[in-house]
Amino acid sequence: MKELVLASGNAGKLREFGALFADLGWRVRAQSDFAVPECPEPHCTFVENALAKARHASRHSGLPALADDSGICAPALGGAPGVLSARYAGEPRSDAANNAKLGADLAARGDLAVYYVCLLVLVRHANDPQPLIAEGVWHGQWQHEAAGSHGFGYDPHFFLPELGQTAAQLAPDTKNRLSHRAQAVQQLLAKIRADWR
Repeated sequence: MKELVLASGNAGKLREFGALFADLGWRVRAQSDFAVPECPEPHCTFVENALAKARHASRHSGLPALADDSGICAPALGGAPGVLSARYAGEPRSDAANNAKLGADLAARGDLAVYYVCLLVLVRHANDPQPLIAEGVWHGQWQHEAAGSHGFGYDPHFFLPELGQTAAQLAPDTKNRLSHRAQAVQQLLAKIRADWR
């Protein structure tokens, strides 16, 4: 069985990716198994941060590595909060504070279009010259009033006009089929089947 390391300490992501890669005959291991130190994320793009995390985890583990970087973007704000989504309102990190800040910033602009981005990078080794890269984008609109108890982060405000619900109101299986992360995962799995050597 092939092994790869997930460049994340998130137990939920480890379970999710572990199940997906099990179908390919791969075992996904946590980077904590290899005492991988936290990777700096100084870049202004999702792809650069994901690539840095994947190379970092591969270098410390000696295994192929998978990393993701994701967030929410608002065209009216030049793409902000973007890679700073988790700490948009500063430290300590708070979903409530992030939502309040983004809502206020969008209200001042009058354009409520937003979209989620998930960028996945898989490297065969730390210096892989041709990493596999997949991107999922999920378009919605900002809803000032929070609705729904599923999901996390910006989900209670991420309204999907075609469904008439926020991401936090969707049943988990529906969200897992439509989301930016679901789109990126399916794209990555297709690339692995076609291109992985």
